[in-house]
Amino acid sequence: MSERLENWSLPALLRVARRAYGSAIREALADAGFEDLPHNGPFVIAAIARTGAPLSEIIDQLGVSKQAAGQLVDTLVIRGYLERSIDPEDRRRLRVRLTDRGAAAAAATRAAVERVDAALAGRVGDEYVTHTRATLVSLIGGVRPDA
Repeated sequence: MSERLENWSLPALLRVARRAYGSAIREALADAGFEDLPHNGPFVIAAIARTGAPLSEIIDQLGVSKQAAGQLVDTLVIRGYLERSIDPEDRRRLRVRLTDRGAAAAAATRAAVERVDAALAGRVGDEYVTHTRATLVSLIGGVRPDA
């Protein structure tokens, strides 16, 4: 990486910057005994814990096929992170909720994200972090009008 980072395109910077969070999350999960979470598992359980949004919305944000989403949910259920039940209001639908194991993994994920956020704020200041967040939200809103 001899080229100065300031000259990199925004997509390239975002890709590499995401590794800081990904590495911290994987390390925290492994330290807490959750090394069996599949790819995208931390995103799904953290989103359920954070927003309580319907699983369909969370899966839509992943941008994966219905088959891949189903396999991911099956794996999370089998490994004890999620629990499925029939929706009492519409028996054709399934509900998912975090198990205690899922909630603990979501908490480990959240703590790792908070550590990276705090380190970043310590380097550049809270104002820059706030501006970066606003910029990313605007970018996402421009790409996804429903966001």
